[in-house]
Parts: sequence; C-alpha cells; structure tokens
Amino acid sequence: MSAVVVPAPVDDGAGTGRRYARLARPAVLAAVFVCAACGLVYELALVALGSYLIGDTVGQASIVLGVMVFAMGVGALAAKPLQHRAVVAFAAVELTLALLGGLSVLGLYAAFAWLDLYAPALVTTAFVLGLLIGAEIPLLMVLLQRIRAQAAGSAVADLFAADYVGALLGGLAFPFLLIPFFGQLRGALLVGAVNALAGILLVGTVFRGDLGRRGRAGVALAATVVMATLAGAYLVAADFEVTARQQLYRDPVVHAERSRYQEIVLTRAVSPVVDGFDLRLYLDGDLQFSSVDEYRYHEALVHPVLAGRRDRVLLLGGGDGLALREVLRYPDVTSVTVVELDPAVVALARAEPDIRALNNAAFDDPRVRLVHADAFAWLRGAPGVFDAVVVDLPDPDQTATAKLYSVEFYSLLRQALGPQGRMVVQAGSPYFAPRAFWCIEASVRQSGWTTRPYHVDVPSFGDWGFLLAVADGEGAGPVPTPQVPAEAPALRFLAPEVLRAAQVFPPDRGPVPVEASTLLDPRVLTYSRAAWRGY
Repeated sequence: MSAVVVPAPVDDGAGTGRRYARLARPAVLAAVFVCAACGLVYELALVALGSYLIGDTVGQASIVLGVMVFAMGVGALAAKPLQHRAVVAFAAVELTLALLGGLSVLGLYAAFAWLDLYAPALVTTAFVLGLLIGAEIPLLMVLLQRIRAQAAGSAVADLFAADYVGALLGGLAFPFLLIPFFGQLRGALLVGAVNALAGILLVGTVFRGDLGRRGRAGVALAATVVMATLAGAYLVAADFEVTARQQLYRDPVVHAERSRYQEIVLTRAVSPVVDGFDLRLYLDGDLQFSSVDEYRYHEALVHPVLAGRRDRVLLLGGGDGLALREVLRYPDVTSVTVVELDPAVVALARAEPDIRALNNAAFDDPRVRLVHADAFAWLRGAPGVFDAVVVDLPDPDQTATAKLYSVEFYSLLRQALGPQGRMVVQAGSPYFAPRAFWCIEASVRQSGWTTRPYHVDVPSFGDWGFLLAVADGEGAGPVPTPQVPAEAPALRFLAPEVLRAAQVFPPDRGPVPVEASTLLDPRVLTYSRAAWRGY
C-alpha cells in the first residue's frame, strides 16, 4: 500500500512547526490516549448514574452504550466535511465535549430531581456525547497524517492502540479513583477539565501555526469559558447535590453518604402519627425502615422463625440492627452471625444516636459476630450449623440483588442449616408486586424447601409479605406454621390471631403461575420492575 501524501506542518513564522516536529507525533497519540480515557469515563458515568437513580444496571448500560455507539458512527460521518479545517474542528469538538461531558452528571441529576425527564435527557445526552466522541477519531487521524505521511493501516493501528489503552485507563480510573475520591458530580467535572486541557495543549502547541491570530484568540476565549464553567460547577457541586437530594425526599435529610456500594440517606421529621419524630433510612432511594412502624415489619420477620430451635442464628442483611434487636431479645440465643455487605450501613447504625437507640445498641452484644461480605459468596463456605436463618436483604429490583432471590441462592442456604433448621425470607409486597412475591416463593420451593407465605400491614411500606420455610428431605422439621414462640418477649404488634389472619391471601393476591428465578434467568427482577413501574 502506498503512503498518502499530505501537506507538511505549517510554520507560523516563529519556527513553531519545526520546534515541535520531533514531539508532534507522540503529542497527538497522547491526546488520543487522554481523549479515549475521558470518553469512556463519560459512558461509565451515565451508566452508573442510571443504576443509582433507576436501579436497572443492565437496562441503563444497554441504553447508554447502544445510543453512544450509534452516535459515534454518525459523528464519524459528520466529521468528514470538517477535515479540511481539522485543527479548528478538533478544538471545537474537544471543548464542546469537555463542557457537556463534564456537566452531564449534574444535568441528568437535575432532570431526575426536578423535571422528571430523566429517560429522554439520558438518551439525548448519550447521543450528543457519542456524536462528539465519534468525530474525534477522523479529525485526529487527519492531524496525525499531517505531521508525517503514513500508510493507512499503520496509522490506524497507532491511533487505535492509543485509543484502546486510553480506554483501559478510563475504565480503571472511574471506579477506583474518581468515584471514591471525588464522587460522580465532581469526578465528571474533573474529567471534563482534563479533556479540555488535552485538546487545548495539542492545538496550542503542535498545531498553533494552523490557526492564525484570530483562530488562536477564538480558541483561547472558548477554552477560558469552558474551564471557568467547569471550575464554577466544581465549586458549587456539593451544595447542588444537597439541594437536589433533598428534592427527592419528603423529609429533611440529616445524613447522606455514598459508600462503595450504595447511596445512604437518613431523613428525620416530626411524625404526624406518633408523639415524636419519624426517622427513615433509604438505600439507593429505597425505603428501608420508618421508625414509626418498623417494629411491625421486624416482629413479623423474626419471631415466627424463632418458634423452634434458636441457639445459633444467621442473619443475612439487616445492617441497621433492627432485626438483630429482635433476635437478641431471646436470652437462649447463644450466637448470631450477621452477614452485611456494606460496612457503612453498620457504622451508621452504631454511631447515629437515633438509630442506635432504635436498635438498642444491638451490635455491641457479645453474642454477635459481624461479617462484611457478599451473602451469596459467603454462603458457599458457610458451616451447616445454624438453627434459624433470617434473610433481610434489599428488594430484588436491581441486577445486583436479583441473585439473592434465586434458586441457586436458596440451595446454598440449605447447606447452612443444621438439623430441622428453619428460614424466613422477606419477599416484598404481595399487593404491589404479586408476581415478584410468588416468584420468590416458587424459587424457594424449587430449591428444596417447604414454604408457608404470610403477609402483614406495615403502613410505611404497605402490605408486606414473608416466607417461612423448612428444608425438605431426611431430618427435616415439620411443615412450618407461622406462630409466636411461647417464650416470646412482649410484642407491640405480633399476636397469634394476627399471624393466623396473615396466612390468608385474598383471591386477587393469591398464588399466580410464575417461573422460578435463577442466576441466568432472573425472572424476579423482571416481575419486580414491571410491578413497581405501575405505581
């Protein structure tokens, strides 16, 4: 293949072209590297924000990547007429991309919090950013060839090698550097500034002579505006996030943090129901408890499964310590192993005075053994010694939690039980999400358990369902019947007549034919989303 003949570098009269001749080619490839890293961070930021706000990681990733890749193709075509003025076009593309990419998370968060336009805003943002990213490569190819004529295959290889390695850097920097140290808002703004700086340095040094005096002034002015805008947004990002977050919650936010796994928000307001306040904990926007009525949920969850042997209890989830509080009310419980993924939730439950008072400082009890691990992974090596298992995990409305409601998960749980052990699972709302509830029940049964579903009213949640189960097979205990243990402490809500009524399901919320949920076919995820989208 013959080399493509292109013009030599333009000299501005001051020897600029010659001065940078030896460094020009590495400088272009370095710009490709940085631009690729920034472009991938923009993509990951949109996916991550969607998973935090909407909870549909697979869906958000599919939308963002699909739209952006399509738009990149359109952008590459749209850049063809700009190649005769490649330097000016590249400067314009990079500064626009830096501004919009840097502000993308802030803008989408505002659309979610105030305008309820997140989906169309996401698609529009992904398309525009993809369009600009797609225009980069053709323009950079022209700039690379302008420095030194090269066979097309060799030039493409150099360009894409720098591009792909840069994408690796961006992919690693986003979860391990930007999110932990800067957060999503400021992380995106910082990347936008880096993106702008890379474009400015390349154009202002290697290709300065191609611009002319008025062109240089225009690029300098545009770069100043972009950098000033990003810097201003960086300074107000914390206040903006607080204001936007408060817009999403009806009560004043008294604590908010983003842990490695989720957003943790605590609200507090004067309660119109009881004499006192209503403290509410939210994880990724989902309500975990209201201090006004949490005892209804936790009494219904814990006490029926303890109406048998209860020396050694396993609690999966429950990092707020409220289910643990109920377990520890039995003096004959000798040990409780708590497996909670997020240390930040437990730290809050231990340190925040109102939650600590609510859970009776449960984590300080010497009978408690705390393990910070993924419940699924931990169960693979768990000893089969537990008399009772309480599964108090987040609802299966996200990809990450769907595996915790699968046939495989409940099969692992069987191995953790001792002889005649029992299990209880919080299974969501049979009223708001009936197909999800019965899907969980089907998954438990298919993995070798006999189940007894029951449901109670928790005003802050609505009608809420649970599954009491005993493992099938030799040595299994009797078919479980939800009941209050004879040795139960004084309870505020649960009573024998309440549990008898709780086992009755009205015809419009009774069992429905659904398939079990598995790791590779997470039906519960589909059923959960379909139900909650209707409310």
